[in-house]
Amino acid sequence: MQEASGVSRRAVLGGAAATGAMAALGTAGTARAAETAGTAGTPGRPAGQTSMVKQPFDVYPTVRVGVIGIGNRGSGMANGWAAVPGCVVRAVCDVRAPRAKAKADQLAADGKPRPLEFGGSPDAYKEMLKRDDIDLVYIATPWEFHYEQGKAALLAGKHVLVELPIATELDQLWDLVNTSERTRRHLLLAENVSYGRNELAMLRMAHDGAFGDITNGHGGYLHDLRELLFSPTYYTDSWRRLWHTRSIASFYPMHGLAPIAAAMDINRGDRMVTLRATATEPKGLADYRARFVPEGHPAWKETYVNGDLVTCLIDTADGRIIRAEHDVSSPRPYSRINTIAGSRGIFEDYAGPAPTGGRIYIEPDHGGHSWRDFKTYRDEYDHWLWKKIGDDAANNGGHGGMDYVLQWRTVQCMRAGLVPDMDVYDAAVWCSPVPLSVMSLEDKGRPVQVPDFTRGSWVNIRLGLDTRESDMPPVA
Repeated sequence: MQEASGVSRRAVLGGAAATGAMAALGTAGTARAAETAGTAGTPGRPAGQTSMVKQPFDVYPTVRVGVIGIGNRGSGMANGWAAVPGCVVRAVCDVRAPRAKAKADQLAADGKPRPLEFGGSPDAYKEMLKRDDIDLVYIATPWEFHYEQGKAALLAGKHVLVELPIATELDQLWDLVNTSERTRRHLLLAENVSYGRNELAMLRMAHDGAFGDITNGHGGYLHDLRELLFSPTYYTDSWRRLWHTRSIASFYPMHGLAPIAAAMDINRGDRMVTLRATATEPKGLADYRARFVPEGHPAWKETYVNGDLVTCLIDTADGRIIRAEHDVSSPRPYSRINTIAGSRGIFEDYAGPAPTGGRIYIEPDHGGHSWRDFKTYRDEYDHWLWKKIGDDAANNGGHGGMDYVLQWRTVQCMRAGLVPDMDVYDAAVWCSPVPLSVMSLEDKGRPVQVPDFTRGSWVNIRLGLDTRESDMPPVA
């Protein structure tokens, strides 16, 4: 991949020309950073704070995890944490105390150390955060609690991994960035899809220049959740359906957006500059309710306002375009789109019917206007994490093993004292379409500026998910 300076990423990250390349990028980067200085919505860094870019973890011989939220997601992920070498679930917390007890019982029955239990009130997590034997807090509660709980965990001196999104308002995103910088604790997005096998192979191909100069990419979250949204038990208190009564927004585009952003080196040489949003009429949930929900159900008192399909078009500083979509209320097969294209080829995921689900067309290998199966290229560009722990991921992790790869890698970085693959700035920019789509839609779809959460550091190329192979420290 050729950067704006004409220097390839491959050379910068380890080739023989690295020294000269970095010098060239230093001059160009300074100029580019100056272009964005004072960008609207990007406040200066408060005195006394420093960047978290390239900030390694302290070394933790054993990573002790506290889990907040033992619903469907948190319960499954607790099992994954307990399966990672050198990691122990130290505490579990849920507003419904019986859930915490049931999870503690199950882990103990599985032969794991019994975690402490916290629960019974909305503030129970605050008692858990007072413990000095918890290193990482994993948050899997409804979206409206992520910001408050994430910030509280940082202030308690914990590193934090938060399910999507980390916050829903711009000022909250900035507050989490600032709190991370002040406390020197990492707050990361639990973006499991960034560790998907196809996504990581696509990333490596993009960085190797296989697609030529990247011009555009598409991603999103297209998942027919209608049955689950109306389920009386799946989303506690129907929290996720209620979001569709409150706002018109792209609530959850990150699963598709993050891998595309990583392939484009967002925050690592390029950045998201503007976003403009469109939304279709809200038809899906009301139609489903009319056909499948009995009269008298509480949902009949609700008015759904969020568009079925909310699309964000995002321009980057290097002139690329990202299309990020969100649709959970229409009948359709699941897709994260996961497409990247450049001057020499294109990759599309969720295209079936090949086992990888992906198809590809790149020059000079291909011609005749015919797609090819992705398997040969996925095998060639398979990420070292999948080569090393793919079998363990299949046995221990949900979502095709992505969950376990995310958890294993997070624990490895903490135990080895490494720089995390994703940081608070990635989390903030990947989640920023939530509030930015609201702003754009309220202004008839006009472009709104995307803040530079790195405050100028985006110009510097650095490692992210394209890490070099390393081992998990042995367990004593």
